[in-house]
Amino acid sequence: MKCIIVDDEPLAREGMRLNVEEVESLELIGTFDNAMQANEFLTNNEVDVMFLDIQMPGMTGLDFIKTLKNSPIIIITTAYPQFALESFDLDVIDYLVKPIRIERFIKAVNKAKEYHDLKSGLKSHIESFEENYIFVKSDRKYVKIFFSEINYIEGLKDYVIIHTDKIKIMTAMNLKTIHNKLPEEIFARVNKSFIININHIKEIDSDYVVIKDNEVPIGRIYKDEFIEKYVNKRLIKR
Repeated sequence: MKCIIVDDEPLAREGMRLNVEEVESLELIGTFDNAMQANEFLTNNEVDVMFLDIQMPGMTGLDFIKTLKNSPIIIITTAYPQFALESFDLDVIDYLVKPIRIERFIKAVNKAKEYHDLKSGLKSHIESFEENYIFVKSDRKYVKIFFSEINYIEGLKDYVIIHTDKIKIMTAMNLKTIHNKLPEEIFARVNKSFIININHIKEIDSDYVVIKDNEVPIGRIYKDEFIEKYVNKRLIKR
């Protein structure tokens, strides 16, 4: 995957460059210290992944994302953890907090590559919805997925990825469309980018829900309704 680094700190850019060199699937084709330079490069070059800092002079990384129409896969790299929820609302694939450990970097890259590969080989779509399952058309086959098998559904721009224990299926559909057709007693939207199966909730923190071993952030505008509808009604009190 062709990638670029956008960060105003020279040491941070060098650190990211060294990380990129450790991963065979990445090819670094540019480094930039501000959003305007990166924007000009994106206009004239094909980029698969962008490692993007948030706090930069001129234009912040989050404001930069809002200007992009056909953005590459974005991995945020920042020293500020408090912007994570806002970043995921902008469809970033992952959020890395500096100093970035190499194992955490590789995990983010693997997630980006999985999305890149799924998007490149996209051949599936939701064919129909039934009482307790959906059919997904993939490679000329109809795959039956029971609601109980779905852990969560992830929205990335105009695609959704259905995550189960065994498979992940991508389809060209926005998250709102699939959410409107799923039973609300089982599936809850917890932020702009995720729908979860409440039957697979392991625990709930103030800022995220754990589905199996995956932490899904809870968006501010969804939090109160989610807690009231799916937690308070089942909460055992003294």
